[in-house]
Amino acid sequence: MLLETADKLELSDRPRRMRATAASRALVRETRLSPRQLVAPVFVVPGAGRREPIPSMSGHERLSPDLALELARRLAGLRVGGLLLFGVPDVKDDMGHGAADPDGPVPATLRLVRDAGVPIVLAADVCLCEYTSHGHCGVLDGRRIDNDRSLPLLAAAAVAYAAAGADVVAPSAMMDGQVAALRSGLDEAGHPDTAIMAYASKHASFLYGPFREAAGSTPAFGDRRSYQMDPANGREAMREMELDVQEGADLLMVKPGISSLDLLARARDRFDLPLAAYQVSGEYAMIDAASQRGWIDRRGAALETLTAIRRAGADVVMTYFAEEAARWLSEEGV
Repeated sequence: MLLETADKLELSDRPRRMRATAASRALVRETRLSPRQLVAPVFVVPGAGRREPIPSMSGHERLSPDLALELARRLAGLRVGGLLLFGVPDVKDDMGHGAADPDGPVPATLRLVRDAGVPIVLAADVCLCEYTSHGHCGVLDGRRIDNDRSLPLLAAAAVAYAAAGADVVAPSAMMDGQVAALRSGLDEAGHPDTAIMAYASKHASFLYGPFREAAGSTPAFGDRRSYQMDPANGREAMREMELDVQEGADLLMVKPGISSLDLLARARDRFDLPLAAYQVSGEYAMIDAASQRGWIDRRGAALETLTAIRRAGADVVMTYFAEEAARWLSEEGV
């Protein structure tokens, strides 16, 4: 006979006991999110006093180095762990030479923040897409991306960033051998202590649209599927990570973040290096747009997704919510 009331049930396991109050939930929380684990992507442009809103990512702007320094100080005050700098030059060419310009917006920002003694990790993205007139991440041979001719240019950019004060350089072009090329170039130039955060598993995602607007890096023709990974391939992602470990990577990155949680979990089981994940521009924009329409709670959705990325295995999370999340976590006493 079925029992008529729950009172007659004898339950020894009641998981709800430790969910009863905010204090009890916090006490047994398995995955904790801290501002120190967050890295804020920042787009920098030449000049001074220059601030350019990014329409597809409300609340974010392209900043000149002096304004980026102000942001760095604000983020450090909130205990945000680091900055990831992307340069947006005024002049481009077909080879992307501006990526290695020692007076470009990224080196200029690195020097300002470093000389100011701001206590924050400084990372610089290493790619050619923002600097090429065609918007692709490598040098062209006709309409084909020439992998091997691109490597010295990527290494030269990494050396320029290290010389300007970068703690970490992050090759994102998805060229075969890019980590080895950067490690060799950095060591030969006298920067053996500069770390490499490899965009090891970077899928050719439809979630990068707002970034391409912000960086001015939309390809003039074709797409990036001949060098970025097929989102359907998980085993290939593990192979890419293994190759980057062998080439000398210090951190491994998975991108996009929310749609790669399974890869993060697999990587956490397989590799001992620190793992990073990038909650990309489209992931930010979806939450941002839905919250502006009142469809979801901005704070709750942002922190839930960041926690999911951490729970899957990421030690570091690149996110456009970094400043907001740090404020929210501070309010919660984290």
